[in-house]
Amino acid sequence: MAAAGRARRNAPPREEVLAVAMDMIAERGLEKLTMAGLGREVGMSSGHLLYYFRSKDELLLRTLEWSEGRLGAERGRLLARPGTARERLSAYVDLYVPDGHRDPHWTLWLEVWNRSQNADDDARARQAAIEGAWHRDLVALVAEGISRGEFRRVDADRFATRLRALLDGFSIHVAIGLRGTDRDHVLAHVREFIEDGLAAAPQGREAGGIL
Repeated sequence: MAAAGRARRNAPPREEVLAVAMDMIAERGLEKLTMAGLGREVGMSSGHLLYYFRSKDELLLRTLEWSEGRLGAERGRLLARPGTARERLSAYVDLYVPDGHRDPHWTLWLEVWNRSQNADDDARARQAAIEGAWHRDLVALVAEGISRGEFRRVDADRFATRLRALLDGFSIHVAIGLRGTDRDHVLAHVREFIEDGLAAAPQGREAGGIL
């Protein structure tokens, strides 16, 4: 017990460990992120890391939650800024789509998704919470655009579900470096989908049906 107490007092803050893990993914790739390697970077043994995180699966999920927390704060700032709903929807899409091949955040997401096949209920619920935050913000943004007359009248929740499915599929292509698929092409496809789905009806006419 005394040794464990000393380890806890001497260990770096948990957030620092997660930040270092994310840096290692960005610089060396996920395959190089091991408990032993991370321990060397932060001055802890792999045993101490396991004391904190229980397993590599938990470490990866905690790192994803930490990264998503930062993205969520940035998303909140983007969606709260002045401007049209259409402009803020474009900013949302820009934030969602990976920067390119081996984008560290998306590399981590893909690994967590892959491991979720055998995850327990708690881990699945935590992943769903991350997904839910993105979805709620998108639904609110689409609904705002409809209320302002910028977008035509659609079922905001249904449209958001379809748009996020499109974003996820294209984002995977970008993150894995699928030949012929780059970020600029993806953004063009997504913006075309948004324009087709949300273009406001001509003034004086009833908006189209639900997509």
